[in-house]
Amino acid sequence: MPRLSALLRASVKITTSVRSSSTPPRPTRAALTLTPAAVNRIKELLTKQPDAIGVKVGLKQRGCSGMSYVLEFTKQKAKFDEEVVQDGVRILIDARAQLSLLGTEMDYVETKLASEFVFHNPNAKGTCGCGESFTV
Repeated sequence: MPRLSALLRASVKITTSVRSSSTPPRPTRAALTLTPAAVNRIKELLTKQPDAIGVKVGLKQRGCSGMSYVLEFTKQKAKFDEEVVQDGVRILIDARAQLSLLGTEMDYVETKLASEFVFHNPNAKGTCGCGESFTV
């Protein structure tokens, strides 16, 4: 199966939240959520890959800051993959990436110069200057 990264770029944006000690605990965060734009783009890409059951999200050691997102079409779910189904789109999260991606929102953004999946990851502590890699 071809990698989505061959078709699209993915970048990371850091989001932080401040929580006071008097704030009640939040409900459990979803492993990964998708914006409507991401759902629509993934559906579009999957129509061109009839053998794929969904998209697998993982992490790879590379870049200035340490980790980058890896997206690929997948034909099957591995034993320890986390499965997220949202609006008819099936996303599998590689077992090694689950803790680093917990609570992340995946978006799809198109500008005049680029079209890419953007990950808003609350666990990211820093990114490299180009936004291609991050640290947790």
